[in-house]
Amino acid sequence: MAQVIWDSSPETLGTMTPNDHVERDEGAPLPFEQPQKLKGRKRILQSLQRISSTPSLCRLGRNSSTTYVAGGKASMSCVSLASSSSRHGHSYGQSNISIQSSAGFSTTPTSIVTTPAWETPHSDLNNRLRHLDVEISANAPAPPRSVPLPADVRPWSKDAPNGTPLTPEVFEDYFSKPTARVKEVKKRRDFNFWRELPPEISMHILHFLRPKELVKASLVSREWHKMCFDGQLWRSVVADEYYRDITANSLIAILKRAGPFIRDLNLRGCIQMADRWNTDGREIMERCQNLEYFSLEGCRIDCNSVHHFLNGKPRLVHINLSGLKDVNNLALKIISRGCPQLEYLNVSWCPNVDSRGLVRVVKACTLLKDLRMGEIKGLNDEEFLLALFEQNSLERLIASRCLDLDDDSLRLLVQGDDPEIDPLTERAVVPPRKFRHLDFGGCKSVTDTGLQYLAYNVPDLEGFQICKCDGITDDALAGILASVPRLTHLDLDELELLSNTTLFNIAASPCVPNLKHLNISYCETLGDRGMLQVLKACPKLKKIEMDNTRVSDLVLTEAAALTWARERSRCSTPPALPRAVLHLVVFDCQNVTWTGIREILSRNTEANRREVVSLKCFYGYQDTVNEHMKRVLRGDVGAAAVLEKKWAQYMIASEDAGAAGAGARRRRRRLREAALVHADEEEGGPRNGRRRARSGGCAIM
Repeated sequence: MAQVIWDSSPETLGTMTPNDHVERDEGAPLPFEQPQKLKGRKRILQSLQRISSTPSLCRLGRNSSTTYVAGGKASMSCVSLASSSSRHGHSYGQSNISIQSSAGFSTTPTSIVTTPAWETPHSDLNNRLRHLDVEISANAPAPPRSVPLPADVRPWSKDAPNGTPLTPEVFEDYFSKPTARVKEVKKRRDFNFWRELPPEISMHILHFLRPKELVKASLVSREWHKMCFDGQLWRSVVADEYYRDITANSLIAILKRAGPFIRDLNLRGCIQMADRWNTDGREIMERCQNLEYFSLEGCRIDCNSVHHFLNGKPRLVHINLSGLKDVNNLALKIISRGCPQLEYLNVSWCPNVDSRGLVRVVKACTLLKDLRMGEIKGLNDEEFLLALFEQNSLERLIASRCLDLDDDSLRLLVQGDDPEIDPLTERAVVPPRKFRHLDFGGCKSVTDTGLQYLAYNVPDLEGFQICKCDGITDDALAGILASVPRLTHLDLDELELLSNTTLFNIAASPCVPNLKHLNISYCETLGDRGMLQVLKACPKLKKIEMDNTRVSDLVLTEAAALTWARERSRCSTPPALPRAVLHLVVFDCQNVTWTGIREILSRNTEANRREVVSLKCFYGYQDTVNEHMKRVLRGDVGAAAVLEKKWAQYMIASEDAGAAGAGARRRRRRLREAALVHADEEEGGPRNGRRRARSGGCAIM
């Protein structure tokens, strides 16, 4: 039996080496197994060891080894260190042999050092080998390209046992070919971008969506529905912007899911909730325990639901119950007991609320700053007025159309009961009031006597409304205007007894550097003399309402000129596009004509103009004025100038056509032509669309 030599190295299990002896039958094929795949450094060294050096392969035209680079640096694998006296060694010219056995099979050409020839049991094996060596040397083969490194100088691995080479000996078949190593490609698992995001980032992204968009996004999937109705996104539910578009079911779902997170709840105008308060209202009220701002203005809700909402809410700071017919003094009693941090209360137009309920709120809520009680009855109650005087925390008091408010009520509110009087000034010696905004509009019982109590007692006043009070004259406002240096808004609407003296007092008052809004509408005795002084003295005026007065074109011309002069005096960098800095309301003013309006339009179209004047005038001119302002604000000054010119031609032709005498037919024809040209220009001209039809109509008709 023939023996097969196998390598005993554990790393090259299955490869044949001279150290192993395996019994096989004669005539059986040679056993062969593929070497084990190595990695890393071992794989590189194995490739270097497997460089072919058989001369017969060179004669057969075999290509060079892929691991050998021509012209590269020399390596130890290219040098033969084998001795000729070695058992398997040969001379430099005799390194490989090819053996054919008499049994009919052939062995593969191998390296003599690493893979010796097969041992046979025949006794004349050595003679045959010598005979083959003589024949090979006679044929003078070419020198081999590379010779494997001897085993005694091969590199060793640190991890391998002592005496084990790093590169194993390989028995290489002649017909075997190196197979390319297939890299294992790891399939990437499904990646859901939105699902992989942290919850905090997802909530931050959804925070930029509007409430209406959040409701639409909740229909994508269950996961999105859960995220879109998360309480973190609904800390502020202000439904007055979308109360017409949201359904009752969606609103209830939001309130139930986000109840503990809601801080600002504004259900103004949500009439679709009228039938749901009895069924779902109790659960909503129990979950909304952290409310700070609460508004039910204009809702259809019963008084019991309102009481449940207000009960047990100690964090409430802002409460708006305006316009609720079912709210009564019991609701105010609940507020006084459970809302000690209340700062804002609005019970205007609540017919079942009076001063008896307000007294409890004023005494219990010491932080109250804003009280709005329009059309509330019983404001002449002495207990309520003295409580406001002693508290002295209100900054805004809205008491419009309170018919019970009279002069004595104002005296108790400002000076209290039986104050000390200064003999020199004849004024009450009391702490100044903290009022910043007072509204007594429509209080018919208030006269000059009551307003005089306000003089020198409200130094922080910024807004004052005393419109529609028939008994107010110039003397009542003189002391107030002289003692309110911070005044910015003054409303004197429908005070028929006022004259230009009040306008002179305004121009000479200490509030002229801060005055921004002035309303003198329906003060039919006020005219140019007083208004010109106000325009010159008040540089920060932004809106002047003077309809149904005696002002004329002179006021419009002066307003446009002053705006231009103040713009030039400023050193700040002007904006890129013009902006309106002054708004004038002059409709129904008999002395205002198209000439004054044209002066405003002409000033607005001047070169390098960045601050312009907007105008509300006679309804027949308003369309032209609005179109002109659109062109000015978008920077198209040329188109605005053309429109102003065409409109002026039309107005001149209109006046000429109205004149009687010779040439009336010709003037009417010119008026029609000017009207067509002006209409085309006002609509944008033929550049923006087709020109309107100009046929004279049917000749027969």
